[in-house]
Order: sequence, then C-alpha cells, then structure tokens
Amino acid sequence: MTPSSSQEPVAGQLRSFATGRQYELQRGDAAAVVTELAAGLRSFSRGGVLLTETYGDDQIPPGGAGITLAPWANRVEDGAWQLDGRKQQLDITEVSRNNASHGLLRNTGYALVDESPHSVTLEATIFPQHGYPFLARHTVHYELTPGLGLAVRQTLTNHSAAPAPFVIGAHPYLRLGDTPVEDLVLTVKADTRLLADERLIPRSAAPVEGDTDFRDGRHIGDLSVDVALTGLAFDGGRARHVLSAPGAGSVSLWQDEACGYVHVFVSTVYPGRSRALAVEPMTGPANAFNSGDGLRWLAAGESFSMEWGIDYDPATEA
Repeated sequence: MTPSSSQEPVAGQLRSFATGRQYELQRGDAAAVVTELAAGLRSFSRGGVLLTETYGDDQIPPGGAGITLAPWANRVEDGAWQLDGRKQQLDITEVSRNNASHGLLRNTGYALVDESPHSVTLEATIFPQHGYPFLARHTVHYELTPGLGLAVRQTLTNHSAAPAPFVIGAHPYLRLGDTPVEDLVLTVKADTRLLADERLIPRSAAPVEGDTDFRDGRHIGDLSVDVALTGLAFDGGRARHVLSAPGAGSVSLWQDEACGYVHVFVSTVYPGRSRALAVEPMTGPANAFNSGDGLRWLAAGESFSMEWGIDYDPATEA
C-alpha cells in the first residue's frame, strides 16, 4: 500500500486531494484507492480496467460515489423520527426534497486503524447530537482478496448506554471499463420493489415489473430508474448483481445476508459520463427510521457487521 497525505509532491508542486489521504491498495493486477473522506472507494480496477466510477483530485465524490453510509443509508423524511415518544430532528442535507440524506459521516475524515499492501481499515466516531443522541463507531475494512476481488466489511458499534437504531450501506457506481453504461445489461435477482413518492420516500411495496425487473437481465439504454429492491436471491449467503456486455466480460457486486436491500440508480448527471449506474448495498431502505423496514437496533456495547464486494470476470459474456 502507498498511503498519501492530503497533499503530496508531484513534479515540484503539491498534489492536493479534496477527499484527504488516499490509500492505494495493490494485489496482482487488482488496484483500489480508498479515501480518508467518508471511507470512500475512489476506484477499483483489474488490469487497468476501471470497474467503478472515479473522479478528480479536486472533487468530492459526485453523487456520493463510493462513500460509506452510517448510521442510516438513503433518506429520512423531513429529517424527523420518534425516539421513545419524542421527536428527533436531524439536519436537512437534501434541501430540494427536505430530507436528511446518507447518514452523519459523509463529510467526515476517517482515521487509520490498520494497513497492509492489499488492505486498509478506517474508522470514524458518530458523536451524540440533535436528531441522533448516540455515541457509535463506524469501522470500514477494505481488502483485495487472493482471488483479486474487492471485499468490504462495515461494522457499527454502539458505545451508548441505550439501544441505538441504524441502517448502514455503501454507494458504489459500477462500470465496465470504457464500455458506455447504456450498452450494458444489469441483472439483479430481486422480486420486490419499493414504491416511492416524488421525494423518494417509500410508501409501499410491490412485485418488480417493467423497468424495475432485472431478474433476467435488462439493457440499460435510456433507462431512468431510482429504486430500492428487496426479496433478493441469496446463494451461499450472498446475493450477486451483475453488469455485463458481449465481449467485455462482467463486473458484479455481491452483498451478504445481513444486507437485504439494494438500491439501483441510473444517473444522467455524473461528470464526464453520459450515464452512470449506482448499485448500493444497504441493510435497510430509505426512511427506515420511520417505517421500521430493515431497521435494526444495537444494544449497548454491541456491534453489527455487513459485507459486500466487487468481482470481475473478463471471460463472461452476456
């Protein structure tokens, strides 16, 4: 591993990183860059083939690219929820929809816990505050595996005296080298979709259909979708979502059984890309603090972990 500070000399001048210290992992032909900011995945590649979207040194992650999410993923409606009959009010961070979005650590620098040439462990503290009166620690471990995949373990530990509610997740955008996203096929073995309102708050659930049915593979094309899926098909403890193209192989994101939801989002505003595809593993959906769907509670002193990762198969065709 080659850790960098938030600035490093390049050709006689300082190279700056808006996302802080950069942790460069290497194993065989696999390479990843993990950032101090939000313990984010800035890039993952195999043999020089980019398998996640990336961004410039002077940018923060566009569209939340690669960030980790705690103590909630996605949104809390109006930033408000009830704890023991008392209203809790989080800061509104998605002003256009009046929601609290993507947890409390999106703009936080994570401290280094441990590192090796092919792994890094980072952690950050969630301090008690308005809207979330709990002390917790989020730890994120990235590793390039012997099979040259990327494996990620996220752990939340409650250091409070009372049980703490949570949803955790991550926000990677998948790609398959230089193949345009609209030319790719996405397969997600999920049989249920959450029906959301115009503020992207789920109100009910229904079987997947049409543009939300990825079970047999769906060509991205001009697809416009921003949807949470559940009822995932787990095989050997993992659900796997595959992005593929004839002659270009496939990239897949897997998640373990602790992580029962995946959010699929096609963006048309990702810098430098006509389309970008986020495939987000989550332990619960948007607004879980109010709906209770997928919401878990950590007892005092307890920890919870979820795992996900990314694999590449250059030989697989759609």
